[in-house]
Amino acid sequence: MSVFSDVKKTAQSDWHRADILAELRKNGWSLRSLAVEGKVSYNTLKSALDKPYPKMERLIANAIGVAPEIIWAGRNAERIERNRRPILTNKF
Repeated sequence: MSVFSDVKKTAQSDWHRADILAELRKNGWSLRSLAVEGKVSYNTLKSALDKPYPKMERLIANAIGVAPEIIWAGRNAERIERNRRPILTNKF
C-alpha cells in the first residue's frame, strides 16, 4: 500500500474522486476496464463516485485493495446512523 493510502485511512470523510481514480490507475485499472471485468455498465460504476451504490463501491474498493468503509467513510457513517435502531427501555 502506498503512503497516500495510509494517510487516507485516518480521514473521516470520503476520498476525493480524483484520488480514487488515481489509486485505480496505480493498480492498473481504468473505470472502463473495471466495468468490463465486473460485467457492469460503465455509467453505473461511475455513479458510485458521486452517490452511494454499495455494490459498485465494493467493486472499486476491491480493485484498489482498500475496504469501501475506508474510501467512503462518510457514506458508511451515514449508513450506520440510518440503520441504527433505538434502544427501548422499560420505564415504569
